Amino acid sequence: MGVKERQEREREAVARSILDAARELFVTHGYQEVSIRKIADRIEYSPAAIYSYFPSKDDIFLALAEEGFRLLFSYGRSREIDERAPDDPADVLRGMFWRYYEFSKEHPEYFALMFLDRSVPRIRDHWDRFGFVGEMKHDMVGRIQQAIAAGACPPDTHPHTVFRLLLTAAHGAAALRLCDRLAPGEDGDALARASIDATLLGLRAGAGRDLRLALFPCDDRLSPDPSTRAGSIRATSTTDSEDTRHDS
Repeated sequence: MGVKERQEREREAVARSILDAARELFVTHGYQEVSIRKIADRIEYSPAAIYSYFPSKDDIFLALAEEGFRLLFSYGRSREIDERAPDDPADVLRGMFWRYYEFSKEHPEYFALMFLDRSVPRIRDHWDRFGFVGEMKHDMVGRIQQAIAAGACPPDTHPHTVFRLLLTAAHGAAALRLCDRLAPGEDGDALARASIDATLLGLRAGAGRDLRLALFPCDDRLSPDPSTRAGSIRATSTTDSEDTRHDS
């Protein structure tokens, strides 16, 4: 191994140590209560050394958030339902949002930082470094639209609405479990499954067809007005790849 390669590996190892220590401290003590000095003390480095890797505490968080989103999407893809079309198209939607809930169980520190801690920097204010999330967004919208076309919901249901309502169901159960808000003896997994299933039943019955929701908080576009939705869904779906670079 050459000197340059060894130095690069050593630098990567230190950066990894900084991120791991920061993630643990942020979750344990809260983002606002953690300083660069506390992170440095945890790994027995000087604050100046930390700054040579990350310009600020916000940059450390944003690096963790980027890791978390990549982990979330790779986690979901690695557990995709097999390629055969399911008997019930709603199973595709059920699987997508069940994996979101599973991510909260298997990676609680990332989930808490990304979705629960209100003191962290707003990711939407730094969305330029999360362009890959827009690509994943386009993929998710496509799969949701396919499920709608296959009969999971009424054909004029907008995929943004489906996403937001199912996300609310899965996220609510995940947050209750992570924040220790479940009742004694309550099964968080059962609650998550029932919440997702109840939302799917509501969507199939037409719930949410009059809502106008953005896909993500960072997405300023709302789903089309109900009076024009039928003619707009196809246009939104086909132009999503062009719009992603602007609004994600």
